[in-house]
Amino acid sequence: MSTDDRYRITDLAELEALYGAPGEASIRKEVDHLAPVYRAIVEASPFAVLATSGPGGLDASPRGDPAGFVHVVDVHTLMLPDRRGNNRIDSLRNVLADPRVALLFFVPGVGETLRVNGRAVVSVAPDLLARFEVGGALPRSVLVIHIETVFFQCSRALLRAGLWQPRAPAEPRPVPTPGVMLDALSGASIDAATYDRDLPARVASTLY
Repeated sequence: MSTDDRYRITDLAELEALYGAPGEASIRKEVDHLAPVYRAIVEASPFAVLATSGPGGLDASPRGDPAGFVHVVDVHTLMLPDRRGNNRIDSLRNVLADPRVALLFFVPGVGETLRVNGRAVVSVAPDLLARFEVGGALPRSVLVIHIETVFFQCSRALLRAGLWQPRAPAEPRPVPTPGVMLDALSGASIDAATYDRDLPARVASTLY
């Protein structure tokens, strides 16, 4: 399906006229540091999405750990450990080429999210790695993020999605399993049943 150019928005003035001016609250909530009310969200969050950009394109990566896993150094600095994963290092590759990053913090049961934009560096300083030790395991690296803007996002998107509404235990899985996806994408060279059978134990043994 092609887009009818008659309805394509290409001019900023036209776009702003379509949506109108943001309200005072939408402007006042943005600051250039981690205000105490925003720090509370970061420290209560067990999950965030890290967005980066690089020569290969864009990336949005889920990051999670017990609440407070993103350390607040000061009102201008955050630290995010890079835990065990698939070793694609898409986010880190991007940061080396373009330090701009964005974080979206979620708190379970809370409709508002927190958006943090800034610039990051990848560090392997021993003292930083040690701050994120879990059960003797260290992260491979730490992102040190220098904050540029912070603001909270209202709850409309999460309310529309019903994100925190629990799914009934007996309700079937609504999407394909990892094994089924890999089987389809690999031309059946990865067996779905075997992959799904072994996955829970593999994930549990490699969290850190």
